[in-house]
This record gives sequence, C-alpha cells and structure tokens, in this order.
Amino acid sequence: MKIKHLVAAFAAIVLLAPAVADARAGGGTNTGSRGTKTQQAPPPTQTAPTAKPIERSTTPTNQQQAQAAPRPAAPAAQPGFFQRNPFLSGLMGGIVGAGLIGMLMGGGFGGFSGMAGMLGLLVQLALIGGLGYLAWRLFKGRSAAAVPQAAYAGATPSPVDAPMARSTQTMLAGGGAAAAAGGLAIAKEDFEAFETMLGGVQGAYSQGDLGRLRTLVTPEMLGYFSEQLSANASRGVENKIEAVKLEQGDLSEAWREGDIDYATVAMRFSMTDVTRRLSDGTVVEGNPAVRTEATEIWTFLRSRGGSWILSAIQQA
Repeated sequence: MKIKHLVAAFAAIVLLAPAVADARAGGGTNTGSRGTKTQQAPPPTQTAPTAKPIERSTTPTNQQQAQAAPRPAAPAAQPGFFQRNPFLSGLMGGIVGAGLIGMLMGGGFGGFSGMAGMLGLLVQLALIGGLGYLAWRLFKGRSAAAVPQAAYAGATPSPVDAPMARSTQTMLAGGGAAAAAGGLAIAKEDFEAFETMLGGVQGAYSQGDLGRLRTLVTPEMLGYFSEQLSANASRGVENKIEAVKLEQGDLSEAWREGDIDYATVAMRFSMTDVTRRLSDGTVVEGNPAVRTEATEIWTFLRSRGGSWILSAIQQA
C-alpha cells in the first residue's frame, strides 16, 4: 500500500513540475534559407557533428525548380534525302517510270527489246547505280558537316577547377585569427558579431519586439518568429529567454553568391528559458532557477559591405 502511495506521489510531482522549455526563438525548428545550399547539409563540426535538414524555406527545392523549368521543344523532323534534292528525285522517278511504261507496252524495260533491250536495261541500271552513289556521297558530306569540330586542331578541353578545400574549423568562443571557408574569409570581428546576434535575437524575441527583430533577421525568419509569438499570444503565455551565453562555436562553412556573403556556424549556448502564463505569471514551461543548453546551427548573410543578419536556424 505504501509503495502505491509513493508511486502516485512521484507521478503527481512529475505532472505538476514545469516542463523543460524549448520555446526560444527558433527552438526545435529547422527554418530559413541558405542560398543555393538550402537543401544541402552543413559540413560537420566539433560542436555539431550533424544537422537536421531545413523543413520550411522560401527557397524552392531542386524538384520544384525542375518542375517549374520550361520543357525543351521536341526537335523538328528532318527532311529526307529526296526532299532535300528534288531534282534527283524527279530524275530517278522519270527513269523508273519510263522503264515500267516500256515493259507494259511490250517494248522491254526502257523501250528496248532483245539485245538492245538488255543493253538499255544495263545502261539504265548503271544510271540508277550512279545516282545512288551520288546520293550516298551527298548524304555522307552532310553528315560530316553536322559534327562539330574543335576550334583548333588537337585542342583538348581544359579540366574543371577542383572546388577549394574547406579550411580548418575555427572556434568562435576562442576568437583568434581569421578563417577562410569556401573562399570567404571570416575574421574575428565577424565571430564577435555572430555571438552578439545570438543574444540580440533571443532578447528581442523574448520581449516580443518585432521592430528590433526586423533589423537582425531576414524577412523570412521574421515571419517564422512572428508565427511563434502569435501562437504564444493565442495560448495566453509569454516566453522569456535571459542570460544567454555562448559556450562553444565552430565555423561550418562560408561562401559568396553574387553580392551576398553567407556563413554557417554551429553554436552551443546556455540560458534560462521560461514560459509563463500572462494572466498570473505562473511558470508553465522551464525552470527559472536552472540554466538549459541548446546546440543549433545558425546561418547568417550580409550584402557586400553590410551587416550580418540571421537567415536560417537548424537543430543539431
């Protein structure tokens, strides 16, 4: 009997205790865009050896792009040899027609009889053979002209340049020298900007400040955050994220597309993440006395000469 009471009491404690919060900005989601690499997994890092694929993005997938691409028109039918050479067609038809008429009239093929008919037949067969040979030569010449030739004799195609090797992982938390990944140099001040934005985005989201978020994230990410805040308001709760601290971070890759720079970094950070009921302040998720940790992969972009803004969040 006592064991049953203990089990019931333990179950009640578990049910009444605040749940572990995952309601931070982008928590538990895989959203945003990474340019042409949206459908590609980021290179693994020490902080995040794996990353979940992006599930929501305004960037069309490869399949959608293929479906939207115009289909090439079917090649037009090529005219036959005699269509391209009406003179030969008429001449051949005339010879054959004359021979058939001669045979029907009893004068032999081509109007000759006896030895003369045989000689006429041979002459006509020779003419037909000559026309056939001429037709073959013309066809062969056209086929050879249709094969594209190299610009220079003996020229060989130049090899495709191998993609630039990705640099050694650079720790964000440690700061230090600049790193280059995918051909784009990432300096110490860029790492500092990523760390600052981690706290800035979480803080603005915690305050429900869409105006502030608009300066830190892409319009796409702003839409996702707005959905999360609207869902909280509908539930009558608010999410508070405080004391955000970057514990460890790695540069995964950095690259350039036209006038846009991209950088994907894996970040492990700690914070207090609590969700309270708006009506009376009761904690419904999280624990204000316990710091929680999260590991996520954030992608930032900037226009040439501009500031970094957040463009995607993926879970490790």
